[in-house]
Amino acid sequence: MTTLQPSPTAAGSAAPFYTPPLLHAVHHFGARTLDFSRQVALMAIVNRTPDSFYDGGATFALDAAVAASLAAVEQGADWVDIGGVPFAPGPPLTAGEEGDRVVPVIEAVSAASDVIISVDTFLPEVAARSIVAGAHVINDTTGLANPELASVVAESGAHLIITHSLARPRTVYPHPHYVDVVAEVAAFLQEKVELAVSLGVPAGKIIIDPGHDLNKNTLHTLEITRRFQEIAALGYPTLAAVSNKDFIGETLNQDKSERLEGSLASGVIAILGGARILRMHNVASANSAIRMTEAVLGWRAPAYLKHNMGDVNEPAHPAGNQQ
Repeated sequence: MTTLQPSPTAAGSAAPFYTPPLLHAVHHFGARTLDFSRQVALMAIVNRTPDSFYDGGATFALDAAVAASLAAVEQGADWVDIGGVPFAPGPPLTAGEEGDRVVPVIEAVSAASDVIISVDTFLPEVAARSIVAGAHVINDTTGLANPELASVVAESGAHLIITHSLARPRTVYPHPHYVDVVAEVAAFLQEKVELAVSLGVPAGKIIIDPGHDLNKNTLHTLEITRRFQEIAALGYPTLAAVSNKDFIGETLNQDKSERLEGSLASGVIAILGGARILRMHNVASANSAIRMTEAVLGWRAPAYLKHNMGDVNEPAHPAGNQQ
């Protein structure tokens, strides 16, 4: 990736964004390397479930899930997050059934692309099968509700995403209450990071996620988005999973199909607060928003330079003024 050096003026001015003190900026995922000091990764979402939050089962069929994953790569995704069970409350799925959903997708995608692959699971057995199949990351939305998951990740050398959530897996958590939601989420994540490290996961392979909307109401999630830098300040690459979520729908009075702009705005705000991974459904639009933000921050060069770079702008207008 081409990068830009900041101008003397920019270097001497107060940055309008937060640069987190990353303990480990450079991370290796299979054939890909991400430098989170100068890069934001776009994580696409592919759910092989009949009752997924956003698409309602559109990628439940194996062929559809694989096709969606590879299409996301073509649209600019650095990363594909594959899930076999929704976060929402519901009946449990056995490890065998969940593994049978995600493993064939992992195998097919890893055979066709070097894209980073994560698996959204909280079951150690599913994590182990997924890593063998080619997954680079285990995305645990339960915040290590089962510490054995960390041991599986540690033994494999994979990365681990630790997400803040309070409910037992797939159960209701009524009326979530926080005195200071950001401080409490940060403390939870720090505690879980220390647990993961004690179980053998290297600090350089840990990613954190404050869990937008997970056991939180809209006011809680808006507060986390506004104060995202307090989460990123923990020093680990931080993921923002904001795409099409209920906090956007409630804030803007919009159905899921109408939340693209709110998702992009929330994602950019999170980046300016230190987020280094965005988990998004609308990959092409999110890719444009992320790459534009990287360019404004001086991390990415424009694709080309033409405007006002010569004697005239193209297309040239012999008569009249250029606007």
